Amino acid sequence: MDRRRILGGFLGFLLAFMVFGDGPVGVFGNGVFKVQHKFLGRRRVDELRAHDALRHRRFLSDVDLRIGGKGTPTGTGLYFAQIGLGSPPKNYYVQVDTGSDILWVNCVTCQRCPKKSDIGIELTLFDPKGSSTAKYVTCDQSFCSSLYGGDIPGCTPVLPCQYSVSYGDGSTSSGFYVTDIVQYSQVTGDHQTKPANASVTFGCGGQQSGDLGSSNEALDGILGFGQSNSSILSQLASAGKVKKVFSHCLDTTNGGGIFAMGHVVDPKVKTTPLVPDQPHYNVNLKSIEVGGAFLALPTDLFETGDKKGTIIDSGTTLAYLPETAYKLLMAAIFSYQPDLSFHTVQDFLCFRFFGSVDDGFPDVTFHFENSLLLTVYPHDYLFENQDGTWCVGWQNSGVQSRDGRDIALLGDLVLSNKLVIYDLEKQVIGWTEYNCSSSIKVQDDKSGAVYSVDSHNISSSSRLDNGLFTMLLLLTALLCCLM
Repeated sequence: MDRRRILGGFLGFLLAFMVFGDGPVGVFGNGVFKVQHKFLGRRRVDELRAHDALRHRRFLSDVDLRIGGKGTPTGTGLYFAQIGLGSPPKNYYVQVDTGSDILWVNCVTCQRCPKKSDIGIELTLFDPKGSSTAKYVTCDQSFCSSLYGGDIPGCTPVLPCQYSVSYGDGSTSSGFYVTDIVQYSQVTGDHQTKPANASVTFGCGGQQSGDLGSSNEALDGILGFGQSNSSILSQLASAGKVKKVFSHCLDTTNGGGIFAMGHVVDPKVKTTPLVPDQPHYNVNLKSIEVGGAFLALPTDLFETGDKKGTIIDSGTTLAYLPETAYKLLMAAIFSYQPDLSFHTVQDFLCFRFFGSVDDGFPDVTFHFENSLLLTVYPHDYLFENQDGTWCVGWQNSGVQSRDGRDIALLGDLVLSNKLVIYDLEKQVIGWTEYNCSSSIKVQDDKSGAVYSVDSHNISSSSRLDNGLFTMLLLLTALLCCLM
C-alpha cells in the first residue's frame, strides 16, 4: 500500500478537495474545500529543483509507507486546504495530496511537532478529547486490520490502531487513528453551497522527526487522496457515498483552478488506461514527437510493468525522462536554435534568448495508448529566470533521482492549463487543454442535473466561509450523486 506524498504544482495554482453531502445512504452530495498555494508567485530556479529533489527522495525511494512530509520553499510546489475537524469544528491546514493514502493531522499529544509555521498560518493540534464526536480506532477494528493485511499479532480491543511512516530523507511521522467529523461546504446548484459534514477516519500524529518537526513551511497535516483503501477517496467510495472519479485544472495565468469530484460532462475528455496494480497514476507512453518529427526511441523504453510506465504526477513541478529520451529530446529541441550558448543556473541548463520562445522553439507532443496526446508548448517547458535568460524544465531522471531510477514522470510543467480527469472506476486517466480560469460542468448521477463549477481566487473572497475554510487561492470541488 502506497503512502506517497504529493507536493506541489507550478506557479501559483491550487487544488480543492471535495467530500460528500449529508443525505440518505446511497446518495451523495456536492462538497467544497478551498485550498491555497503555499508560495504564490515565487519561481527561483534553485527552489524548483530543491522542491522536486526533496520530494523524490520520498517518491522515488523504495519506502513502503510514503505519506506526508514537508517541502522546500519552492515557488511552485505545495497546495494546502483549511478543513474543519471535530465537534465543535476547529480549522486545520493540510496539504492536498493526490498520491498519499490517509488524512492525518498533528495531535495534541505530539512530541516534536512544530509550534509555528514560517508561512504565516496558525497551527492547531487536534485534541480527540476536545471533540464530542471523536472516537478512537482500536487495532481489532476492520479499518485497522485491512491496513495491515489481516489480524495484528498481540492486538487487544483496548490497543489503538497505529500508523507509522518513514521517508527517504529520514523524516518520520507516527501516531494513531481516530474517527471524527470533517466539515465542508456542499454544492447545491450552480454557484451555490451550504454547510455539511461527514465522518472519516484519519491519523492523529503523536511524533514527528526530521523535517516534519521543523517550523520551516510547517502545516497541520496531510489530506491523502490516493488509491488505497485508507485514503479519503476510498473511504467515501466504500461507504457508497462517492464515485472514484475526480479531476483538476491548474491555472498558471490567474492562479487558482478547479478540483472536482464526479462525472465531468463538459468539456469532453479523451482517456488512456492506467497501468494496473501500480501505487501511482501510471500510463503507457508510446512515443514523443518534437516539432512534427518522432524521436527514435527504443521500443521498450516506457514499457509497463513493475516500476514501469509513465507517472502522471500533479505534485511534481518539472518533467523527468529516462536519460535516452532526455538526450534525444534536448537535441531535437535545440536543433531549432543551433547558435545558442548554454550555461547553468543552479544546475539548470540555461541560455540567453530574446523574442518569443513559442516562435523560436518546437512544440513537444507525447503520444499515449489509445491515441491520447499531450502537447507541451515552449512557454511551458522553458521558464525565464531573469530578463533574457531562459532555463529548461525537462530533467534527466537517471541523474536527478537519488537511486538512479531511469523513470518517466510528468509533473505540472506539462499538466498545467489542462483539465485532467482520473476515473478509478474505469481505470483510465485523460486530459484536454482548457481555460482553467473558466468553469466545467459536472452531472448529478441521481437526478441528471448538470452544475457549473467555477474556478476561484480568494482575493475576491477573503473571509471565512461559515467559519470553516479560508485560503489565498480557492478551488471548487464537486461530487455528483450516486444511486
